[in-house]
Amino acid sequence: MTSQTMRRRFAATTNDLLDTDPRVALTLADIGVGSFNGRNHPDRIINVGIREQLLIGATAGLALAGLRPIAHTYAPFLIERPFEQIKLDLSHQDLGAVLVSIGGSFDAAAEGRTHQAPGDVALMATLPDWTIHVPGHPDEVEAMLRRAATSDDRVYMRLAADTNTSPHPATGELAKIRTGTARGATAVAVGPMLDRVLAATEHLDINVLYAATVRPFDAATLREIAQAPEVILVEPYLEGTSAAEVSHALEDRPHRLLSIGVPNTEHRRYGTRRHHAAAHGLDVGGLRTRIEEFLR
Repeated sequence: MTSQTMRRRFAATTNDLLDTDPRVALTLADIGVGSFNGRNHPDRIINVGIREQLLIGATAGLALAGLRPIAHTYAPFLIERPFEQIKLDLSHQDLGAVLVSIGGSFDAAAEGRTHQAPGDVALMATLPDWTIHVPGHPDEVEAMLRRAATSDDRVYMRLAADTNTSPHPATGELAKIRTGTARGATAVAVGPMLDRVLAATEHLDINVLYAATVRPFDAATLREIAQAPEVILVEPYLEGTSAAEVSHALEDRPHRLLSIGVPNTEHRRYGTRRHHAAAHGLDVGGLRTRIEEFLR
């Protein structure tokens, strides 16, 4: 585990971008206000208060004015609550912005269901022409954010409390982490799930690929590596979010797909994010059991 969180690296990188790039702007909804240099950039840091629909509307307005806006708050308030504004104000008007969330799935589990959003990536994937990053390390956050700040694309970046031990190049391609034999299954671990997948499969003949960008999905690398029919997709959010992408990549080959993620059930219990991971079988032991049963 790294000593710095993704959220702190995001704040530090954003402050540097605000200081060095006059095009960068930041919109907030009362979350994380103290982490940013509002006094230095009062004209480019806008806190709309607890008005998430306005957060996206203001972000679109800044884009119309020629700025490169970054919008930030908890995932359910950034994606689910103002989804209509994302669809209309940004996507339909073909405006670029960078949406950066925290608290996805169960990172803020103790705050209750209002702060949980395991379906955020699946929801954003219904919109065309969005790049969706799910970094697994603070170094990847910084690289992705700096690259996003120089473009005019629509980007969603999902930050997590859990991190992998080591970063990997944030190129948008699937990274080849572990190589098995030609008969070995292939696992695709998304974002902060990588270390758990490696631990759960260390005794197996299995290829492990790492995805820090899930849209667009790197079908070419998956086709290159996945020679055996067994494919395992492990995501830190709603189960099966990228199952169609995997199946489309391999549509001309016989294959069996195991999708592991947060089940589409209502879990009415409180606890820490680790309690929720264990309850949904997303800890190392749960992953090992699911994967071994699938490969048998």
